[in-house]
Amino acid sequence: EFRQTRVGRGATLGANCTIVCGWDIGEYAMVGAGAVVTSNIPAYGLVVGVPGRRIGWVCRCGVRLPDPLGETACPACAARYRVDNEAVSPL
Repeated sequence: EFRQTRVGRGATLGANCTIVCGWDIGEYAMVGAGAVVTSNIPAYGLVVGVPGRRIGWVCRCGVRLPDPLGETACPACAARYRVDNEAVSPL
């Protein structure tokens, strides 16, 4: 069976990662080297491991965002984001 897999704009896929067909990688998401993606990854999600698990969020510039929920800023480029448990959106 063939299923379409979508990779969003600006997403980064690490070396030797495996994306199981039919799942979507959100915009500016980052998948670590060797990770196995078995579900959808939200925009700005940081995923590592086997199976792949979201361990945090990343900025458009590729730097990991601080963990607190609510409004936060990237420590590298000062871009501002709204963070909750399920999604990140730029302000």
